[in-house]
Amino acid sequence: MISTTIETVNTGLKERISKVERLVGKTPLYEFTNVFHKPGVRVFAKLEWQQFGGSVKSRPAFSIFKHGIRTKKLKGGKHLLDATSGNTGIAYATIGAALGIPVTLCLPENASTERKQILQALGVEVIYTSRFESTDGSQRRAREVFRENPEKYFYANQYGNVNNWKAHFETTAVEIWQQTHHKITHFVAGLGTTGTFVGTSRGLKKFNPKIQVTALQPNNPMHGLEGWKHLETAIVPKIYDRGLADRFLEIDTPESYEMVKRIAQKEGLLVSPSSAANLLGAIKLAEEIEEGVIVTTFADNAEKYSETMKEIFC
Repeated sequence: MISTTIETVNTGLKERISKVERLVGKTPLYEFTNVFHKPGVRVFAKLEWQQFGGSVKSRPAFSIFKHGIRTKKLKGGKHLLDATSGNTGIAYATIGAALGIPVTLCLPENASTERKQILQALGVEVIYTSRFESTDGSQRRAREVFRENPEKYFYANQYGNVNNWKAHFETTAVEIWQQTHHKITHFVAGLGTTGTFVGTSRGLKKFNPKIQVTALQPNNPMHGLEGWKHLETAIVPKIYDRGLADRFLEIDTPESYEMVKRIAQKEGLLVSPSSAANLLGAIKLAEEIEEGVIVTTFADNAEKYSETMKEIFC
């Protein structure tokens, strides 16, 4: 009877994993023709909120869950534990609920009201950390929680987990390569956990080593770009590859806010400031070249940023 029960549970979990997997990734590629136009240069963005979990973080979150389950590190009722600024946490929470796996998150106390409400609705145990320490403080607290009770938690550690960047290597890069019909010449993305940039860049360069990859950073530590890191003043993620970028560009938060308005009014897309910052970087690059196909990612839309949207549009 016990063996039958375990087998039933395993089969049920496999089915839930398969169901979620069909809903992660495979996001559309959107070409910009109104915000930017230059003969010979095309600019695209992956609309990453159009997947289960609602953001680009769905890919690494699912990959981390799947690997934890397959290696049996995430079993026996253990909670998935991690630090997050928001999007990865919501992806963990959404996928965890679908898989029947509890989630505990360390989150800066100044996270947006929308994020807190979403996490609460999804049944997450939230441990709030100091607003003055950003996600660096959340990472330190997550490590403490794990050390205090390792039997209760599977510490996902998105900032040091290779399954973060591998998710983009195996899916995002492949999709971009196929969707551009192998014509992509440049990839542009902001640095946060750095998983999107590292994994997608490595994947694209495997297809074509001549593809140029540009990493974006805020131009100062006190920026307003959710999920981004000013690496010179923050804990650098272990998965980050310093030698991967062909070039770096700095992005200004007020310029990104203005770009949010331009994208809404000229393209009909309501996106987050970090998504707008990615497009701003792509356009800066596009203005410098005479020919090419540039692709970036839109991590999420504006749904979780009502206060910021009020500031931008009012």
